[in-house]
Amino acid sequence: MTDEQVSEKVNKIIDERFSENDTQDVYKKLYSCIDLTSLNTTDTKEDIWKFTEKVNAFEGANPEIENVAAICVYPNFASTVKEALTADVKIACVSGGFPVSQTFAEVKMAETALAVADGADEIDIVLNLGLFLNEEYEELFEEISEIKHACREARLKVILETGALKTGSSIHKASVIALYSGADFLKTSTGKVYPGASPEAAYVMCSAIKSYFEQTGLKVGFKVSGGVSSVADAVNYYSIVKEILGEEWCNNSLFRIGTSRLADKLLDAIK
Repeated sequence: MTDEQVSEKVNKIIDERFSENDTQDVYKKLYSCIDLTSLNTTDTKEDIWKFTEKVNAFEGANPEIENVAAICVYPNFASTVKEALTADVKIACVSGGFPVSQTFAEVKMAETALAVADGADEIDIVLNLGLFLNEEYEELFEEISEIKHACREARLKVILETGALKTGSSIHKASVIALYSGADFLKTSTGKVYPGASPEAAYVMCSAIKSYFEQTGLKVGFKVSGGVSSVADAVNYYSIVKEILGEEWCNNSLFRIGTSRLADKLLDAIK
């Protein structure tokens, strides 16, 4: 489809489905899908420890609301989170030269392996856009595959940086490469350099995930990040995922929201 056709499809889904998904039950589900994120240049071990303690304090405080899915930090803080964490929450780490992915493949693999050794359950890497834009697809495939191997049992999320890819056709092509390279999740954006997530990008990525599932039987998750700061934003993305991929994707094993601001807003909306 053209980008205009994608926009039409997205608008139709939101117009028809938003109201039915704009409910307390969906807010609670969305909260449980959050990767609560702290990726600041100024982060310290003390900051991350306190950040983790807030997640610990929420565990069991409200039986009707499940805790966030994961805490996402820089890889050098994986051990800090692991030491502080008592809640039943995953540890996610960005890796591979985040947020630009411009370093040696060997460094990316080493950083990933070290993060996993320190306790990371999930790894978020940025697709090498230099290789992608230069159409060096085989080298790109090999790099992602090698990082996937370095993850061992940890799940791999591949960030496409959709704001840099711009067009639906480029986002779809990048999705296909990431899927066949072994990604466990496709993720929209870093939220650091380029424009963040968009409903149009989400539509294209979810469509690629659906096609991949139909051809292989493998379920790959979807993570939206970068600018998802309002309850309405979250409901919009939930509506797209549910419409394209179905109810079975609407849980924190296959759907995530990377955010630092949305959590409190969702809790306020629930209250």
